[in-house]
Formats: sequence, structure tokens, C-alpha cells
Amino acid sequence: MLVQDVNNTPCFCEERTYSGRMQSSNHRLRDMDQHHPLLSAGADVETGSLAAAGVMVGGPHACHAGGNRTLWFIQDSCGMVCAGMTWFLVLYAEFVVNFVMLLPSKNFWYSLLNGATFNSLAVLALASHLRTMLSDPGAVPKGNATKEYMESLQLKPGEVIYKCPKCCSIKPERAHHCSICKRCIRKMDHHCPWVNNCVGEKNQRFFVLFTMYISLISAHALGLSGMHFFTCIKVQWNECSDFSPGVSVLLLIFLCLEAILFLTFTAVMFGTQLHSICNDETEIERLKNEKPTWERRMRWDGMRAVFGGSPSLLWCNPFTGLRLRRLLLLTHGRRGGSEFSV
Repeated sequence: MLVQDVNNTPCFCEERTYSGRMQSSNHRLRDMDQHHPLLSAGADVETGSLAAAGVMVGGPHACHAGGNRTLWFIQDSCGMVCAGMTWFLVLYAEFVVNFVMLLPSKNFWYSLLNGATFNSLAVLALASHLRTMLSDPGAVPKGNATKEYMESLQLKPGEVIYKCPKCCSIKPERAHHCSICKRCIRKMDHHCPWVNNCVGEKNQRFFVLFTMYISLISAHALGLSGMHFFTCIKVQWNECSDFSPGVSVLLLIFLCLEAILFLTFTAVMFGTQLHSICNDETEIERLKNEKPTWERRMRWDGMRAVFGGSPSLLWCNPFTGLRLRRLLLLTHGRRGGSEFSV
């Protein structure tokens, strides 16, 4: 059995334990940091059992919430700022649409229908954002490149497996290492700072929904702003808003600029994601021009694999599969206090 790192440097996997470190029978594994040895077999079994039980396995940037249950969250300053800005801009749009345009309107049904539509889409967008940010994107268990684990794979003679020298993990096919998450991610598409997470095998669906709903509320906000400008100009801004004309114009202009920017960005990203799913090719694979060694799925098979089941309205529901009890356990835990993994 042969182990090969990502730089295609082979090393035999016959290893022995010495002073708490895993060493090769010929030499120390050169593709690993000497200060971060491989995990022991016991730690690997525990990590694998957690993953098999459906509990998200966090890396060095994951927040643990008591007990063995883990809430996936990346502690990246840039990502957290971008994610916070996303929420601020969506809530700003909510404020302008509701309090500047709809509530002062004298047309009750116009305000009711547009308010219900816009606020519903905004809730779905923010829910999709949270699911993308707090979902394990498909992280490979860290430090599973142990002798015991490799023996359990029951590989054929001469079969080559790849090991990531950065997180000491056996890399499955189509997995890539993220320098921000510090983990190898299955079917990693890209790392998005706006959701403070990687987009991978397990959370791509929520990212697609996030881009779709943001593009919809951006288009809706643009339409409402145009109608409001047209109406207010006709009445010369008399009783058009509870705010002064100058303040209203500034708020609306900023909303329009925000909506145009986000509509352009998310609509393009939404189309790119659908194209990647239908062609069974991630963005990283496309940029690296990797030749597929796997059997590509047909278009609808790819959509079913990402969204689950046959086409239905459930595909558009970011709350699907969310269990309140499990979320509470992940958030609060059975034992008090929260800690960060190292």
C-alpha cells in the first residue's frame, strides 16, 4: 500500500509510534509539520464516530458547544465582517422598503402584498445565509492518516491514496484543502467570505438558495424604488413619506445602488452555481482545468444530488432537514459553557 502526498511524493505507510509521533520506517514524514503530529488511532476513531453519528466535526476554527456536539463556525475576521455586512445590508433594505416606501403608502393592498413578499424573501435569504455559514461544507476528518485507518480501507496492492500534508488527512477524490478553514473539503467549489465558509458538498444547496433569494429581493427593491420615485415626483413629495424629501432621496439612492450591486453579483453567482451543478464540475476544478477521473452525473442527477429527491418546492426551502431540538443542543449543549477547538 502506497501513500502519496498532494505533491505526488510517495512514502510507504508502514509507521511506528515513537515519543507520541508517527514515524516512517525509513524516515519521518516530510510533508507534515513536525510540531503537529498525526492524531492517535483513538482520536481518529472518536472523530470518525462523531462524523458517522451526524455530528459536525469542527477544525481549528470551529466552535464547540459543550459535550461532543459541534457547531460549525469559521473564526475568520474578514469572513465575520463580510457576513455581518451582509446582514446589515439586508436589514437596511428591510427598513427602507417597510418604513420609507410601504407603510406611508395610502394603498393598503399594495403595501400588504409587497410587504409580505419582500419580507418573506428576506427571511428566506437570511435563513439560507445562516444555513450556509453554520453548516459543515463537507470537511474531511482531520488527522485521519494513521496506520490503523489506512489498514481499515482495505486497499488493493499497489493502490495509491493521497494525503494532505497541511491537515494530515487522507484526501478523498475531488477534495481540496482550504487555507482559511484549515481543512480539506469534499467537492470544494470556493471559499466565500460573504457567508464566512467554504461552499462544498454539504452546503452548496443553501448557498444556491442564498444567491437566488438575494437576487430576488434586490430586483424587488429596485422595482419598488422606481415606483416610489415615480409616485413621489407626481405629488411633489407631499405626504409621500414620514421622512423629509432629502432624507428619503438619500435612503432610496443608497438602496438602489446596493440593489444593483447585489443583483448583479448574486445573479451571476446563481447562474454559475447552477452551471457547475449541471456539469458536475466545481469552480476549482474548472479553474485548474482538471480532467475528470470520475463519472459525471447528468444534469438532473446533479441537481438531485445537491438538492435531494425529486424536483419540488422543498428544493427552495432552506429550513428542510433542520431539527429544532438538535439546533438547541448544538447551541447550548448539555453542559454549560462553550469552548473553541485547538
